[in-house]
Amino acid sequence: MRVLVAEDDPGLREVLVEGLQEAGYQVDAVQRGDDAVEQLKFYDYDVAVLDWRMPGLPGVEVVAWLRRHHRPTGILMLTARDTAADRIFGLDAGADDYLVKPFDFGELVARIRALQRRPRGIDGAQVVRGRLSLDPARRQVSLDRGPPLSLTLTEYNILELLMRRSPAVVSRKLIAEHAWQDETEPLGSNAIDVQLSRMRGKLSEAGVRIVTVRGAGYRLEEV
Repeated sequence: MRVLVAEDDPGLREVLVEGLQEAGYQVDAVQRGDDAVEQLKFYDYDVAVLDWRMPGLPGVEVVAWLRRHHRPTGILMLTARDTAADRIFGLDAGADDYLVKPFDFGELVARIRALQRRPRGIDGAQVVRGRLSLDPARRQVSLDRGPPLSLTLTEYNILELLMRRSPAVVSRKLIAEHAWQDETEPLGSNAIDVQLSRMRGKLSEAGVRIVTVRGAGYRLEEV
């Protein structure tokens, strides 16, 4: 399950990321509301944990963007604003739940689990490139909508990014940020190249190819 955390306090953001990763979630984190919207444009998150007061855009405007674009992401507002009027405003804007700071981390995780159990009105849209079909709800990629390909988690994350951005070039830094919890791990090594080499073998009959753009990154092209 993929969770987006948008929180401008660096200490709290680190606690949220580490705690949610330990609870088994894959976590992306940003400190600005406009950065949260950019993440939501490209990735399907099961749950977004949004601070109310953030630079760029306040959390309620991120909520409004999600609902205007009919995204099925479950939304948990996490804020120090604790009046009844604030809670009503946040929920009316489109949030599914509201948790006031300071909070118990166990309760936060329980509320995220509750959002997972709620039926969503729509599923994330499938992405099709060549003969590949990516199902973000199941986190699977299949060939001609047949059985899912055998991909590692890292391979899936890289392929998801390349498919969503295709035919744009994706930088090595962005791949590292999206596919590794510690983005510094693959940079400066051949880890990304090793993963892409393995993926090229698995995609040989998929009607797409991963092209190296020297000095810029990689892109997925339909053959």
